[in-house]
Amino acid sequence: MDVSLVCMVAGLSSRFGGKIKQFAEVGRNGETFIECSIKQALPAGFSKIIFVVGNKTEQPFKNKFNGNYKGIPVFYARQSYNPEKRDRPWGTADALCSAKNLIKEPCVICNGDDLYGEKSFKVLVDHLQNTDENATIGIKLENMLPDEGKVTRGIFNVNNGYLESAREVFEISKSNFYEKGLRPDSLCNMNLFGLQLPTIHKLSKRIESFKRQYKNEKLKECFIHVELANLVRENQIKIKIYSSEYKWLGITNPEDEKIVKQELEKQNL
Repeated sequence: MDVSLVCMVAGLSSRFGGKIKQFAEVGRNGETFIECSIKQALPAGFSKIIFVVGNKTEQPFKNKFNGNYKGIPVFYARQSYNPEKRDRPWGTADALCSAKNLIKEPCVICNGDDLYGEKSFKVLVDHLQNTDENATIGIKLENMLPDEGKVTRGIFNVNNGYLESAREVFEISKSNFYEKGLRPDSLCNMNLFGLQLPTIHKLSKRIESFKRQYKNEKLKECFIHVELANLVRENQIKIKIYSSEYKWLGITNPEDEKIVKQELEKQNL
């Protein structure tokens, strides 16, 4: 069974100086972040790559990857929004559904500014090819907390290995997570999902309804993990949850380039 890779690269981080953070050179031979990310994904055996781009990232990605990458067809879907009516795009769920016309088979969705580890992609592809269920991979909270400061994390509530619900928890630190009802092994959302085709269709309908409901709110966003959790709550889908032991790496700020580069050197990548 074919499985496509949907890589979301529409966003530019203001904290990254308006540059395309996925093009930061972090590999030992000058590979960009997005090349390192795709390198981890491709051994899982994807039939095609779909980049979900934005107005500012579309042409640079087309220039770099064109229509083929190492023998794998590459396609592009644009996440658009009206800046006169909104201050930002509609969020990650809308980004995914921007590619709905290109998704013809089960797919793995990932962020283009995160590194998830090669095994994570293999686990999801294997799951999609051998079951009719969806799946996601969470990472332990203890691996997602900075030494100093507070962060917001999407937390999965798990029941017998399946997603029961998801919630956003704010201002988590290494000193207060127990107070917030969390444990070191609580699983965090990484926006890495394996979804069957019927789930994409259900999610798309939810996005259309969401946009109508909040059409006058400039900041309201629709997130993948929240909408998938809503479908679970309504008994429309099931999502198996796996745990990742890989040290998640991401780029948000310019100083992250150095950290990622050092970690890739340690891993001999």
